[in-house]
Amino acid sequence: MQEVDNVLRIFEEAKKAIEIGNFSKIRELSNQTINTASRTQDPDNIAVAVIVYSIGKILERTDYQKYPGWKKYYQTIKDSIDEIITDLDRDNMQPVSDHLKDIRDSINHLSGNLKAYVQEVFRKASINKASKIYEHGISMETTAKLLGLTLWEVASYAGTKSEQIPETEKLDVKSRIKLAEEFFS
Repeated sequence: MQEVDNVLRIFEEAKKAIEIGNFSKIRELSNQTINTASRTQDPDNIAVAVIVYSIGKILERTDYQKYPGWKKYYQTIKDSIDEIITDLDRDNMQPVSDHLKDIRDSINHLSGNLKAYVQEVFRKASINKASKIYEHGISMETTAKLLGLTLWEVASYAGTKSEQIPETEKLDVKSRIKLAEEFFS
């Protein structure tokens, strides 16, 4: 994991935000990891961005709290964040990846609608973060591979530069080829 101090700060601030219920702060913290994730293309930093963003989105939806399994899932999130902070403080990086995986894998222990809702939040968070990474100049193909998404998922959310061209403006052949190459690179 690269930028350990930054990731530690992100999780410490996320923990405080969870405690006071400031869920928009959690999503903001996720955005702060995107610069590092884009620059380093480090899978752990990318996982941090997706997971922190997802946690913010999940916790802000108070209606999820009524579903069976919520309390245990919420406790898993809090426990995993505490363990991540402890491991980062001790420069013990290996368990951090495991704890990030635990947060994602804990979805499998949910049932019914809550499981479907949480899975969808994680899927949309991955696509959202992919678009942010793409905006930082990483190709769509690389971005899709880093996040385990299809090229089409990234393109549908991130859009392409062709969307920035007014409808009345026609592109010459060279420009259309360049757009196609960019899309598939």
